[in-house]
Amino acid sequence: MSKSKTKLASLMLLDSINGYKIPSEDEIDESFKDILYHLEKTPGISNIKKTKDFDNYIFTISCDFKNVDNVNAIFKELIKKQNKNNYTNFTTTNLSYNPSENVFNRHFTYDDAIKKSFNTLKNEDRKVFDNASYTCIYRFQDKVKSVSNTNAKIAPNKGAVFLKIDALSLILGEKNVENKIQLIN
Repeated sequence: MSKSKTKLASLMLLDSINGYKIPSEDEIDESFKDILYHLEKTPGISNIKKTKDFDNYIFTISCDFKNVDNVNAIFKELIKKQNKNNYTNFTTTNLSYNPSENVFNRHFTYDDAIKKSFNTLKNEDRKVFDNASYTCIYRFQDKVKSVSNTNAKIAPNKGAVFLKIDALSLILGEKNVENKIQLIN
């Protein structure tokens, strides 16, 4: 959101736009606290770190976890809580790790309901997604050998994978976040 920080700062002064309520900083803070609460109460999650920058609209949450099932439990609970649009095909096993093959997987099943929902939006509401993107960084203790997603890039130090996809391609099902990451033993 930092790319549009000037526009966002102006919007934050409004109560709503195009019929959509704009959350206040306090409401965003409450949502942030809710996510942190879920992380803190999830077994196997530790070293939770957060940053909030309302000047640049950059928000981060990071944590350590004992195994991917801990992270999947968080996804499952948050999806269940936020599933107002009833996207029934969202998988709750978002991540898996096969220790014998040293392979980390980010699973993703596209649901055509995402595109259908997007198509019901007014044109001015769709414009919000024109320059938006999804960004994810995976960091590993082991070095990364390869990735399956052609949009993913391995860091020069081979300790991380960077994935950035424009939001429209993700919404329309043209690209996805699925990725098989082979780690070096």
